[in-house]
Amino acid sequence: MNNRGRHRRLMGEINVVPYIDVMLVLLIIFMITAPLLTQGITVDLPAAGAEPLDPDLMRDNEPLVLSIDREGRQILNVGGDVETAIDEQTVLASTAAVLRRNSETPVLVKADEAVEYGRVVTGMVLLQQAGAERVGFITDPLETIEQR
Repeated sequence: MNNRGRHRRLMGEINVVPYIDVMLVLLIIFMITAPLLTQGITVDLPAAGAEPLDPDLMRDNEPLVLSIDREGRQILNVGGDVETAIDEQTVLASTAAVLRRNSETPVLVKADEAVEYGRVVTGMVLLQQAGAERVGFITDPLETIEQR
C-alpha cells in the first residue's frame, strides 16, 4: 500500500469551464437589462445655442434635475421612483433636502418645448424657494435640430 501512495500525485488544476459558463450567462443578463435601466421621461427639449456646462462641475456633483413633461407634470431625479410625477410640496421638500446636504449641487430644469411658459416658471420658483441660487436649463444643441 505504501508503494501505491508514493506514485500518486495530487492534481493541482481547477476546472474553469463552469466559471466561464456562469460568466457568459451573467454577460447576457446584463446586456438585456442595461437598456431597460436607461429609460426615462420623454421630453422634447427646445433647441438653443447655449454653451455646455463644465464637465468637471458635473463630475463632482450629480445635478438635481426637475423634468416637466408635455402634460406639465413635474418629476425630480431624486428618491426611489424617478419616473412618477410629484406635487409642488414634494419638489420643494426634496430639493431643500438635497441642497442642505450639498449647497454646490447644480440645479437644472428640463422642460418639454410644448409646456406652457408659466408651468416652467412655477418649477423655477419652487427650486429657488428651496434654496437654489442658480437654476440652469437643459436644451438640445442647435446642431441636433439642423441635422433632422
